[in-house]
Amino acid sequence: MRVHGEVSDDEAAAAAMTVVGETVVPSSPPPASAAGQQQQPLVVGYALTKKKVKSFLQPKLLALARKKGIQFVSIDETCPLSEQGPFDIILHKLTSKEWQQVLEDYREEHPEVTVLDPPNAIQHLHNSQSMLQEVADLNLSNGYGEVCAPRQLVIMKDPSSIPDAVAKAGLTLPLGGILFKVYIVGETIQVVRRFSLPDVNTYDLGNNDGIFRFPRVSCATNNAEDADVDPCIAELPPKPLLEKLGRELRRRLGLRLFNIDMIREHGRKDRYYVIDINYFPGYGKMPGYEHIFSDFLLSLVQSKYKRHLSGS
Repeated sequence: MRVHGEVSDDEAAAAAMTVVGETVVPSSPPPASAAGQQQQPLVVGYALTKKKVKSFLQPKLLALARKKGIQFVSIDETCPLSEQGPFDIILHKLTSKEWQQVLEDYREEHPEVTVLDPPNAIQHLHNSQSMLQEVADLNLSNGYGEVCAPRQLVIMKDPSSIPDAVAKAGLTLPLGGILFKVYIVGETIQVVRRFSLPDVNTYDLGNNDGIFRFPRVSCATNNAEDADVDPCIAELPPKPLLEKLGRELRRRLGLRLFNIDMIREHGRKDRYYVIDINYFPGYGKMPGYEHIFSDFLLSLVQSKYKRHLSGS
């Protein structure tokens, strides 16, 4: 049973664009059907918030998807999921425990449907300590640099205890300058630059209660692509390093849709810190996302078809 039906171009609004820093894209998947055969549409059910629908299902994605035989169908949370569809793929970013259980039950009943991504894998990102521990456990280092996780401190008391706790732990504020947002879509990696948090001077440190209020750094208006920044600071992380990081995190986290926030250590060209990982980030702000995402969805069907032929 289809409740809401296919999304029209007019139902989605365009989001801000940024200039691409670098992209690593695998080759496009082969056609899903031979010439002369009528291709069945790839049905993608989605369970997203209204805000996510607006930012992700932009007209340019819907138009391109329609040309490639991809149909987006809204999932009605008030109706049993098993009575909707049928779906080839389910995209979701809802956080209620009820929805997560519904989705887990659905995965068991319909193993043929690809769920992006498994709810239990997404839960791992909700705890910053366990999330960044995965990065630390990688101990990732190669000839292009190393990727680390910053030391962390959890303050459970009132804010006035923060300065003493930070001093005892030997923590210092990082010098960032540029934040690298590394978008992961399956095996595709794309990087954009954002301005990082501003540095805090000695005067500010001595005249506050331990809490600093910073502007948002992830929004598209904080674009640092065309800024007059020291090339040593703005230089993108090497592709081989990002490819290895993306590959290892995909394997360890069990996710295919996420982004990594990274900064470069001040004075060190080859040392990077992962400061955050987010599931299903704002892909609408990623240049050319409509091509990358539609090709990714088609590749899932191709890989499933190949596994079916091989009997695995």
